[in-house]
Amino acid sequence: MTIDPSSIKVVNNPEKKRFEVVIDEHVAVAEYMLVKNKIIFTHTEVPKELGGNGIGSKLAKTGLEYAKAEGLEVMPLCPYIAGYIKRNPEYIPLVQKGINIK
Repeated sequence: MTIDPSSIKVVNNPEKKRFEVVIDEHVAVAEYMLVKNKIIFTHTEVPKELGGNGIGSKLAKTGLEYAKAEGLEVMPLCPYIAGYIKRNPEYIPLVQKGINIK
């Protein structure tokens, strides 16, 4: 399934503790936990039907921009979010001290 990148809308769903993209019956998610002044990214998943459309990157960027806007430290336990930060080093200052992304 090919998706127009401009049509991808990421929504923060705090009740389910995740950023999500819903397209047809498919849901892509970046799950998180909020603990004090930290956002802990635990899992990112994009259904295979939606793969290859940049949805994972858009989920990661939206979550990290949210963290920046809210003044939250980031704990990227999810390997996808950690990899996104490594590829986009402008987000390294958000990462909790002591966590090595490099």
